[in-house]
Amino acid sequence: MSAAIDTSLKLLIADNHPMCLRGVRAIVANVAGYEIVQEAASGPEALRLIAAVRPDIALLDIAMPGMHGLSILRQIHAASPETRVIIFSGYEDSNFVRETVAAGVRGYVLKRSAPECLLQALDAVRGGGLYLDPTVAAHIVTGGASTSSRISLRGPRGAIPLTEREREVFRLIALGFTNKEVAGKLGVTAKSIETYKSRASEKLDIRSRAKIVQYAMLQGWFNGPPS
Repeated sequence: MSAAIDTSLKLLIADNHPMCLRGVRAIVANVAGYEIVQEAASGPEALRLIAAVRPDIALLDIAMPGMHGLSILRQIHAASPETRVIIFSGYEDSNFVRETVAAGVRGYVLKRSAPECLLQALDAVRGGGLYLDPTVAAHIVTGGASTSSRISLRGPRGAIPLTEREREVFRLIALGFTNKEVAGKLGVTAKSIETYKSRASEKLDIRSRAKIVQYAMLQGWFNGPPS
């Protein structure tokens, strides 16, 4: 009889507070499909371990010593492009959350939220999706505290509906896929994806990935499983 294949995803968790590490460990310990392979207590240690272990998912506090803001996300992507990052934080500022999503973060969970939110984030990211804690998601949808951060759904020529293909391209980009990955999913070239993205951006007057994510949330595109 052949041995069963282990399909568990490798997790790295990083937080400079021992109680937080212990709490995450307790939440994940009894959940099938995930294995914590390393723990870190600082930004440099997390980056070193991610480069060495190449975990499937890195769950980390963005405010750890040595993190240097969002630059750590670029460093993680360079060290291990396959690793998906979930931020586990006390920060609830909607603009900051938008910046992390634009930088490629696949999940954002507040430390004050129920344990179920962390498990939902892991499952969403495992399935190729994006997860935002309901509290911060509500702020993003409503534009947060700043009126200027709200997006307009009308381009310079008025409201122009997206084609089915433009909607699908925007949805996949909002879920965190690159142009190349979207092209592979839809069976077209990366150049075609850039064309669809440009057309949709022009129609909606949306120029950044963070705004694409906000638009996707307004449309309810995160409610179903990703293609």
